[in-house]
Amino acid sequence: MLATTLTGCERRRPDTGAVIVSAIGPPPHIVDARRAPVDTPSRLLIDSTAQGLVRFDAAGQIEPGLAERWIVIDGGMSYIFRLREGDWGDGTPVTADQVVTILNRQIAPGSRNPLAPFLTAIDEIVAMTPQVIEVRLGRPRPDLLKLFAQPELGLLRLTPSGGSGPFRVAPHGRGRAPLLRPAFDPNQADPEDQRVTKPEEDVRLIGERAARAIARFAHRDSDLVSGGSFVDWPLLATTEISPATIRVDPAAGLFGLAIIRRDGFLADAANREAVAEAIDRTALTAAIAPAWDAADRILPDILDSAALPQVPAWTLLTQDERRVAARQRVAGWGGGPVALRIALPNGPGATLLYAQVAASLIAVGITPYRVALGGDADLMLVDAVAPYDSARWYLATACVVCGETAQAAITAAREAPTLAERAQRIAAADVAMNADVAFIPLARPLRWSLVSTRLRQWQPNTRAWHPLNRLRADTN
Repeated sequence: MLATTLTGCERRRPDTGAVIVSAIGPPPHIVDARRAPVDTPSRLLIDSTAQGLVRFDAAGQIEPGLAERWIVIDGGMSYIFRLREGDWGDGTPVTADQVVTILNRQIAPGSRNPLAPFLTAIDEIVAMTPQVIEVRLGRPRPDLLKLFAQPELGLLRLTPSGGSGPFRVAPHGRGRAPLLRPAFDPNQADPEDQRVTKPEEDVRLIGERAARAIARFAHRDSDLVSGGSFVDWPLLATTEISPATIRVDPAAGLFGLAIIRRDGFLADAANREAVAEAIDRTALTAAIAPAWDAADRILPDILDSAALPQVPAWTLLTQDERRVAARQRVAGWGGGPVALRIALPNGPGATLLYAQVAASLIAVGITPYRVALGGDADLMLVDAVAPYDSARWYLATACVVCGETAQAAITAAREAPTLAERAQRIAAADVAMNADVAFIPLARPLRWSLVSTRLRQWQPNTRAWHPLNRLRADTN
């Protein structure tokens, strides 16, 4: 499909009918985040039909969700949310007790929700009235709202009634590509106008492989391709698409290799550092995508740390000097030939990534092998967008397998009783992680979309998140 050359692909798609969205991944379905990972199509479906207390708007900023307003008191130790009038998909009203039950389930011990480890500051969530809940913290967390805005904390009932909107799945639009229709909102000034929606307000959500999604967009059969990453970026060169429709997010997060086995050559931090300095990041990023920003440190900025980000000492060397130092380290190791297994996803971008990493390692005397994600490996790719702007998230996410000192420092930062002490402990954890060399930063996460001109409200943002109810300027 992608081999087709299209001469009319730059013509505008007509602004009629439902917005067609292709999300890269499997068909969307409702997933309980405490039990299983949630892929991009399913995150979009949950975000559309089961909003959280708050949501992200088109720019990645916080806006009201099920909570119409909130206040923060007691020096940041208490968040009080007043719920708007709302109902579940079956028409029954949403109550504070139900919201408390859902949230407590997601953060309970044993939950597999990926956000649960970053919500341990919550002491309890309680219903104060049928419309008001309070989140009480043991330690202040100024970024709590950004976590509550994530789809994994969408307020979803594990029944056919689902969530409270802003969309509902149309009765005749269920299946592998559900049709989403704006939910009736009793809080709007003129609710009667919402009972009959225009076709242009509907969204058809398709989950499919990147190649099919790109081809569908090129044929002007869809309005948006969402969830693109470095893995699929090279596919864009295989068909004619207007450059103006290719949109790249300034995504904040981690992209690099976590060292997951610390024996043999990788048992020594100096040897792990040799692997890190051997990789030519400029050549790596240029081989995959133009203007892709390389990275050589875990923290992209100071964020909530008390100190500037730690920078490895080898960054002061030229690439040739780094290669010489790494080669000497490998040659001086007395344990025999060095071979490393690198776990990567499938896809053309990952193949280009492996080729560049392999070339760098071979140049210093290391034999690389590529294995699948989840396979027996020494290094594993981490490609994650930060859900909120805390240096602790970066350090904890980079610490897939790290030493006791680094792990203890990260834990100490989590348990800091004040923001000032937390900032100091985060800075200490950054020092410990830099010394431990448990993670090899390579670049910023690469996130892209294909966006038709009818989606005038789409905006790039650091969260790389684009809610389906914030695509057209005339939708809520």
